[in-house]
Amino acid sequence: MSTKLYKALFFAIGVVTLVYMMYVMGFAAIWLNITKTGIWFLPVVGSWLVIYVLNALAFHAVIQEPQLPETNLPFGQVLRITIAGYAINYITPFVALGGEPYRIMELKPALGVRKASSSVILYSLMHMFSHIIFWLVSIVLIVAFLPLTDLMLWGCGILLTVGLALGYWFIRVYKKGFTVSTVRLLQKLPLVGKKARALAQDKAETLLEIDHQIRILYADRKPRFYASLLLEFVARVVGCLEIYFIARALNLNMSVVESLIVSSGSSLFANLIFFFPMQLGTREGGLALALRWIGFPAASGVFMGVIMRIREFVWILIGLALLRVARPKPVPQPAELITNE
Repeated sequence: MSTKLYKALFFAIGVVTLVYMMYVMGFAAIWLNITKTGIWFLPVVGSWLVIYVLNALAFHAVIQEPQLPETNLPFGQVLRITIAGYAINYITPFVALGGEPYRIMELKPALGVRKASSSVILYSLMHMFSHIIFWLVSIVLIVAFLPLTDLMLWGCGILLTVGLALGYWFIRVYKKGFTVSTVRLLQKLPLVGKKARALAQDKAETLLEIDHQIRILYADRKPRFYASLLLEFVARVVGCLEIYFIARALNLNMSVVESLIVSSGSSLFANLIFFFPMQLGTREGGLALALRWIGFPAASGVFMGVIMRIREFVWILIGLALLRVARPKPVPQPAELITNE
C-alpha cells in the first residue's frame, strides 16, 4: 500500500471514528464537561503538547546517528510523525496497529526501509520500557506514601516482580535483538507459521539488520539510549499532571504524587485490556479504582475519564490534520547533484 493511500485510508477512518465517538458521547455533553472543567481544560490539553515534544525528542535521539547525515531529520518532521502516529493508534483497536507502519512509511524515503523500521521498533520498545520503569517507580511511591493492607502489599510485591522481569527482558532485547527470534517463534505456531517462514526467507537480511540496529543502540550509542529513555520517562511523569489539573477543577485536594499513583494505576488497568479503541470503558474503571484506593470519590474517575477522552478528541483532530501535511521531499545529496548535472 502506498503512503498516500495509507494516509488517506486512516484519515477517513479517523474522521468517521472520531465523529462517531463524539456523537455517542454527545456534543452537548462534551461542551458541558469542557465548561465544567473551566480554565483547567487548557493546561489539560497543553500538557500533551509537552508530552509529544518529549516523545519526539526521544524518537529523534533514536533515529539520529552522527556518522549518517541523512538521519539528522528536522525536529518538526519528527514531531509531526510522532503526533500523527499516536492519533492513528488512538483510533485502532489494537495498540500500535496503524501508527507504527505509518511512521515507517514516512521515514523510509529519507532513511531507507531498514533504518526506518529499526528506528520505529526501537522507539516503540523505548516507549514501552519507560512505561515499565514508570510502573516500578509508582509501586515504590505506593508503598512509601499509602497505608496498605497485607493483601495490597502482596499485590505490590507481585507487580514489582513482574515489572522487574519485564525490565530484564527489555535489556536482553537491547543486547541481542528480537526480530529474528520472534519470527522463528512464529514459524512454530499454527495459522501464522507459513507466513512467518516466507517472511524469514524473503526478509532475512532486513531482519538481521534491524536486530543489529537494536543491539548497537544499547552497545555503542549508550548516551542516546539513556537520553531517549529519560525523555520518555519524563513524558510519563508530565502525563500525570493531566490528572492533577482535572482534580483541581473538581476541587479535589490531590498532590502531584497522588496524581502520579492514579495515573500509573489507571494505565496499568487500561493496558491489561488493550484491545478497545481509545480504551473505551477501561480507563474510567482504572481511574475509579485508583481514586478509591487513595481515598478520593470513585465517581470522580468517570469525570476524569470523560475529560481525558475529550482531550484525545482534540489531539486526534490535530493528528489527522497533520496526516494531510505533505511529506517534504528528500534533499538530494551532493553526489546525486553531480551525477544529475
